[in-house]
Amino acid sequence: MSIGNSPGNFPEDERPSVGRALQQARIAAGLTVDEVSTTTRVRVPLVQGIEQDDYSRCGGDVYARGHIRVLARAVGLDADALVAQYDAEHGGRPEPTPAAPLFEAERIRPEPRRPNWTAAMVAAIVAVVGFVGFTLFSGGTGDDGSTVAEETTTAKPSTTPPSTKPAPTKPTDQKPEPSDSAIAGVPADKVTVKLTAEGGQSWISAQDHNGRLIHEGLLRQGDSKTFRDSKRIDLVLGNAQAIKLFVNGKEVKNLAANGQVQRLSYTKGDPEAG
Repeated sequence: MSIGNSPGNFPEDERPSVGRALQQARIAAGLTVDEVSTTTRVRVPLVQGIEQDDYSRCGGDVYARGHIRVLARAVGLDADALVAQYDAEHGGRPEPTPAAPLFEAERIRPEPRRPNWTAAMVAAIVAVVGFVGFTLFSGGTGDDGSTVAEETTTAKPSTTPPSTKPAPTKPTDQKPEPSDSAIAGVPADKVTVKLTAEGGQSWISAQDHNGRLIHEGLLRQGDSKTFRDSKRIDLVLGNAQAIKLFVNGKEVKNLAANGQVQRLSYTKGDPEAG
């Protein structure tokens, strides 16, 4: 059975009720109650009650008229005709009232937005950082002047370059100091030998005064070895020219040419090649 756009197409005796007309139109349109509820945002229990002509859930005539109007549009019926029929069946229309705003209150409302705690937290952090920055800035120029004093003391070296110029001359004046300090740090009652591979690598061996082997192996470039004995140390250098040699704190120069093997023996006191 097809339903016209208005329930007025039926004779008054055969005209279906408002709820029945809405239900028949919905079924004819191929819509479910849930689909109508989603489209109109009228809750499912209200849609079902109105289709059964039960308006007790609507909360009054004003709300009922609003729901009828929205449902009629959703299923393709004449909303004004259905509202007029409802008024005729329920004692006429009362004094005009702002029905739309009241009706909107009964629709399915979205859940209230939760407080944006993330934004609030970010704002709080920004406020704290700003306060700390302001405190540090104002503290740097406080009455006690401690921070200012530190800044001026650290800035002085950069603003007085002439005071740094004499510095390079000091090492030149004190060049003998390394050997002197090295001698002072060597035990006087022992023979001390230090070898450093500066010009390449070299095979080395060292024996004490009893002929016991102290060390034997390859001394790689950049490596150092130090040997001590109470009386004498005997050395064998496979690549003597690559070795920088200190005996009892003094450098021994003029070792053998590159690639030559050299045998050396040192005792306490000034270095003496055996």
